[in-house]
Amino acid sequence: MIRIARAQVWVHDQDAALDFYTSKVGLEVRSDVTLSEMGDFRWLTVGPPGQDDVSLVLMAIPAPPMVDAATQDEIRNLTAKGFAGTVFLTTDDCQASYQELSARGVEFTETPEQRPYGIDAGFRDPSGNSIRLTQLAHDLADV
Repeated sequence: MIRIARAQVWVHDQDAALDFYTSKVGLEVRSDVTLSEMGDFRWLTVGPPGQDDVSLVLMAIPAPPMVDAATQDEIRNLTAKGFAGTVFLTTDDCQASYQELSARGVEFTETPEQRPYGIDAGFRDPSGNSIRLTQLAHDLADV
């Protein structure tokens, strides 16, 4: 059986991303390892409490020689614009989660709204990554 274990988002600053995802969103650190033999490459992952088999990799935008400077700039710019991917989070109560995250300092770009698939809100992380917070309609929760 193939299962999803991790997904990755590009981040401009791993420390800022770590603080945001743990203190504001409420995820927990899964791994934070710096590999000196790989030029101090930092493997940093976070995940939702109680969902131990899934994590989000907070990956620093690569630099030369891994990618050229122009590609690095493109990744940085697309991430800042919210177009490098989207993280989809689900919750049992979107309005309550919206209020809780707002109180922790998360700035929402879209407040909770009823949609055909449930109640949905949006925010972005410090790097610009788009994050959706959704309370799925009961008839779609198992689809």
